[in-house]
Amino acid sequence: MTAVSLGPASKAAIALASAIGLVSFLWPLIAAPDSAAVAHATDAPLLFAVVVPVLLIVVLAQVSEGGMDAKAIAMLGVLSAVIAALRPLGGGTAGLEPIWVVLILGARALGPGFGFALGAISLFASALVTGGVGPWLPFQMLAAAWVGLGAGLLPQRWTGKRELAMLSAYAAVACVGYGFVMNLWFWPFLGSLPEQLAFTAGASMPENLLAWIRFCLVTSLGYDIPRAVLTIILIWVAGRPILLALRRMARKAAFGTAPQFVMPATPAPAHAPTHATITSRA
Repeated sequence: MTAVSLGPASKAAIALASAIGLVSFLWPLIAAPDSAAVAHATDAPLLFAVVVPVLLIVVLAQVSEGGMDAKAIAMLGVLSAVIAALRPLGGGTAGLEPIWVVLILGARALGPGFGFALGAISLFASALVTGGVGPWLPFQMLAAAWVGLGAGLLPQRWTGKRELAMLSAYAAVACVGYGFVMNLWFWPFLGSLPEQLAFTAGASMPENLLAWIRFCLVTSLGYDIPRAVLTIILIWVAGRPILLALRRMARKAAFGTAPQFVMPATPAPAHAPTHATITSRA
């Protein structure tokens, strides 16, 4: 059972945001060959203007359904601030970014809806802190939101070392997948690439996907693997205490539980009068 529940409206909002994200990443592969393709440097502001309201809808949907209350929103702000503070430590050097362990563990402890919102909001906050605001930002927000969503959807029945092993396997896939997916936002518009690595307008989708995979293996895999290795190490070193702390806070906060006010019972008088029965002897 997750600490922050995910209701029908929240699922619909996340599905809408994910659909927008998939179209944004994949449109060069699915667009007609004769369509006018322009770089994301011009359409990213429009995408940002669409993504941010949809992400707010995700949070508002969870609030309206009672899955996310003021305490959960405060927790969302705290973990987003932690990620924003941690991101400059790695600086993207060789892909060594410690933020992913916080995102994965936070989503694991608090649920998929919380993880989706945490991924998007924390990347937005960290971009403001590090000055990393650019056409890549809405794509980073969506990709990180998917990482948090996936971590929250992992089976809940596994605990202990099995849970850490499961989270490590997920971190390996998610950290490499994040790098591969992020390449899609700019790869179709790169010039001067070898034919085997370049996007070819009018080619079939399997051909372009194969070229994209080759491009990722040659360019970004050297960053994606260190990102995954660092996240796995941090999960095994600090995963258990962090999960225990987050789950303890979730139990104490009782997310989604509405307060109930009960009127105290009227106390009985301290010295209630007694009634004696007087009998006489004949």
